[in-house]
Amino acid sequence: MTDLSGLFDPDRVAVIGATDREGSVGRALLENLSAFDGELVPVNPNRETVLGRDCYPSIGDAPEASSIDLAVVAVPARFAVDVVRQAGEAGVRNVVVVTAGFSESGDRGERRERELVAVAEEYDLALVGPNCVGVIGTQSGLNATFVRGMPLEGSISLMSQSGALIAAVLGWAAQHGIGFRHVVSLGNEAVLDEVDLVEEWGQDPDVDVVLAYLEDVDDGRRFVDAVREVTAETPVVALKSGRTEAGAEAAASHTGSIAGSDRAYEAAFNQAGILRAGTIQEVFDFGRVLSGQSPLERDGVAVVTNGGGPGVLATDAIGESRLTPAEFGDDLHAHLADVLPRGTDATNPLDVRGDATIDRFRRSLDAVLGADEVAGAVVLSVPTALFEFEELAEVIGRQQRDHGKPVVACLMGGEEADRAAEELEAYGVPNYFDPARAVAGLEALAVYGDVTRREYERPTTFDVERDRARQILAGTGERGVDHVSVEAMELLDAYGVPTPAGDLAESPSDAEAIAADLGDPVVMKLASPDILHKSDVGGVEVGVPLDSVGDTYRAILERARRHDPDATVLGVRVEELVDIEDSTETIVGANRDPQFGHLLLFGLGGIFVQFFEDTSFRVAPVSEREAREMTAEIRAAPMLRGARGRAPADLDAVVETIQRVSQLVTDFPAIRELDINPLVVGPDGVRAVDLRLTVSGDVSSSAE
Repeated sequence: MTDLSGLFDPDRVAVIGATDREGSVGRALLENLSAFDGELVPVNPNRETVLGRDCYPSIGDAPEASSIDLAVVAVPARFAVDVVRQAGEAGVRNVVVVTAGFSESGDRGERRERELVAVAEEYDLALVGPNCVGVIGTQSGLNATFVRGMPLEGSISLMSQSGALIAAVLGWAAQHGIGFRHVVSLGNEAVLDEVDLVEEWGQDPDVDVVLAYLEDVDDGRRFVDAVREVTAETPVVALKSGRTEAGAEAAASHTGSIAGSDRAYEAAFNQAGILRAGTIQEVFDFGRVLSGQSPLERDGVAVVTNGGGPGVLATDAIGESRLTPAEFGDDLHAHLADVLPRGTDATNPLDVRGDATIDRFRRSLDAVLGADEVAGAVVLSVPTALFEFEELAEVIGRQQRDHGKPVVACLMGGEEADRAAEELEAYGVPNYFDPARAVAGLEALAVYGDVTRREYERPTTFDVERDRARQILAGTGERGVDHVSVEAMELLDAYGVPTPAGDLAESPSDAEAIAADLGDPVVMKLASPDILHKSDVGGVEVGVPLDSVGDTYRAILERARRHDPDATVLGVRVEELVDIEDSTETIVGANRDPQFGHLLLFGLGGIFVQFFEDTSFRVAPVSEREAREMTAEIRAAPMLRGARGRAPADLDAVVETIQRVSQLVTDFPAIRELDINPLVVGPDGVRAVDLRLTVSGDVSSSAE
């Protein structure tokens, strides 16, 4: 991993393109760096001094140039590559290129960026940008950006693929008392990217939480693997833009049409342990609470309030979250009876009444947080004449510190609440005006608690017939097609996925011979790479008696010819009839995502998959735990577990099938889309009844 200490905590910083011209980036950089603890070195061949500092014609002309830790480049794009090369030749190892005019600006800019990358590789440079607003490291007073304002010092590290977002939030964050350790505008990510920063900040003991605004991730697998290592100790919160589905274009499979780009990010974030925020507000709401308090270790949260309405709002929000309200036990009831006025209902939410004094609030909160059944609390208050919010803030902070349980506050007021929020922040307790936001903050602690408790499992590697699978897939190229269906059921057999007994018949007599071996009745399915939706054209017949097999074969082919006279027809697959009584039709699929590789799908299958979209996703390869989570996340999970008297499905067999499909698509990246639909799940196992597969690329080789 690249050492980025010189990037964020340098002793000497050179500004290449420094100038005293009003309204210029070079001047804004120097002015922002005026509070820097170390030495500034202006570089500009057209100036002898800049803002009272000696200026040098090139970085190599500066005294002891090799000791410069960081060079910030703010010259026109046509000069940028040369000055970065000069920095590398001088011995500088960290560079920030704020200059625009690279890959974001067309073919010429793309060529320029490739040259920049080549220089960075030649001199082993840790390079941020180009086309960024810069970096900030508050521990050394470093503000190497051209945006206004220096953030407060704190324990949050923020990265953004949008420089505009950084410019927008820094002032807002300072206004709300939110401090940072690092702030980075990633720009074009020509060299350093989000993975490099997550790895660096995950090693920094002074970073309590990482916040990220992401528009795209280039190497999804590397991203998941790296972030998963970090989130075990340091929470990562991400806001991902671009939620529209991009994966449905020309999708031939159900999985391909359902699995859009945002689904892949959702699955990847889940597996990496990232908390996904839906808004900029949530990013900072989550960041504040995660940086100040420990994760919620178990279920059971309490609401303590002096206002009935806000208490109900908080309780509603808890009911809509993954949190569960704590059930107050007898000991807590007895304790509260000594604290609250006679006749007060000592239940959760706990309304300490509008006439509550600061002492009643303190004693009530002490009792609630001291109870074993309470894992954390939301404390709400409206202004009254009986105490000041700052007094209550002190009480909340001390109680949270003494009991060591997560607490969030919702002091609903104006300037008085703002002053109290500063007191709360000293204890790491965030204050939210909206009860729903307060609950969401506590939920973030619960979600991160789940992340810290789960153990990473390596995917299971099954003993499979990889060479046989390779030959089957290579046959698609030999036939000049990219779609396969029931004619490739042997592919599943090669990877240990149970399929109905059967074979491909190329004539009516073949079909009759196969059926005679299988027994009466059979299932017959058209085998054609050009006709994917076989049932829509009469290409599937179920329960065919032996004496009708030949005629059914001819009828299926005739329907196929009427539907598409030019379609390639390989024959008809004849299979044993699978008993679906006490069984459920599910789907297991995979779709190749451009960022993350194969995205696995499991859900309710059959003809209704696209109507209900009762599905769960993960990025391949998956472990047994991840595959089992997929089976539990769908809405139909109770049906699989045996709801309403049904026999429980063999979930172990489903989990193994998901893992085997995961191994198949990981072994053969050329598989673009794959559907096993339906995968019939019964009490005694599974059967893959139908297969649809699309390939692109070199299918003759596998990922060894």
